[in-house]
Amino acid sequence: METADCVVVGAGVVGLATARALARKGREVLIIESEDAFGTATSSRNSEVIHAGIFYTHGSLKERLCIEGRDKLYAFCDAYGVTYKRTTKLVYATDASELPGLKKLQTHAADSGVYMTWMSREDTQRIEPNLECAASLHSPLTGIVDSHAFMLALLGDAEQHGAAIAYNSPVVGGRAAEGGVILDVGGSASMSLLARTVVNCAGLGAQGVSRGITGVKPASIPPQHYAKGNYFYLSGKPPFTRLIYPLPGTASLGLHYTLDLAGQGRFGPDLEWTDQLNYQVDENRAPLFYDAIRKYWPGLPDEALRPGYSGIRPKIQGPGEPSKDFIIQSPAETGVNGFVALYGIESPGLTSSIAIADNVADRLP
Repeated sequence: METADCVVVGAGVVGLATARALARKGREVLIIESEDAFGTATSSRNSEVIHAGIFYTHGSLKERLCIEGRDKLYAFCDAYGVTYKRTTKLVYATDASELPGLKKLQTHAADSGVYMTWMSREDTQRIEPNLECAASLHSPLTGIVDSHAFMLALLGDAEQHGAAIAYNSPVVGGRAAEGGVILDVGGSASMSLLARTVVNCAGLGAQGVSRGITGVKPASIPPQHYAKGNYFYLSGKPPFTRLIYPLPGTASLGLHYTLDLAGQGRFGPDLEWTDQLNYQVDENRAPLFYDAIRKYWPGLPDEALRPGYSGIRPKIQGPGEPSKDFIIQSPAETGVNGFVALYGIESPGLTSSIAIADNVADRLP
């Protein structure tokens, strides 16, 4: 049987960051990925936003790791030449009824050490003339990043510190064993592998990986829900120069406007609960987008939206349930010595990735 010091399951942004953090601590790290490339699922199907940390529950991992991760991400991009842009963001109130909620958000963010400037309707329209609102909050710390380049840099640095990666290598089972965890790995070169430490960063597949390992406490594995988010691209000249967000809802941050580093405008994600990993964007959802967008951009032309792409968020709460925190379980919680598991790493997972990785590395000897 093959042996390994540390195996990271999943080569999304969190898995790559975790592998890098462990390799930099001197661990011998093997990343195993079921697909033929890194970051093919949630990590490459999002808004690529660097979040400031204004929305999350005080004391939660999402709040702490987003704020910590934001600063670490900007520093990493500067150090490794990853392209990003500090676009800033406006969170708007549609009408007077939403002004108390906007003020509450400003206070909430300030309590976290994230300060936003209150802007009247007139002040807002001086910098974004197309935005129809009652008022807005200006977030100076928000940005966008080239997520593929970020993941490539994480993998490159991990490999510089001795990590290796195996693609087309799905985990098909496993069991607790003396000295660590035995993983049964499928693919063309199937094998069994005894690892002293296993970190489950499989994202949408995390619950499945854990359920397949005999010895993991069933009660430690949270429920799994797929929340699909669709994006539509905007044809024509972008109406805004920065990110535009509504006040957040209970399950998502709302249908917002972002742009990529090439200046292409897009709207999304919406929220579509599903039980399938289907990434096709249904063009029949366009009327919902037009209705939502015209509440803050009445000038949206007809036929200006075209289907873009979609992503699926690995949520651990279902429809109608309040948002839940990231889950990072140590071996004492999973019930298997050497087995660490991460669940529900949705937004702000990209922003938080380096901080999540450091949190995991600090839990291990």
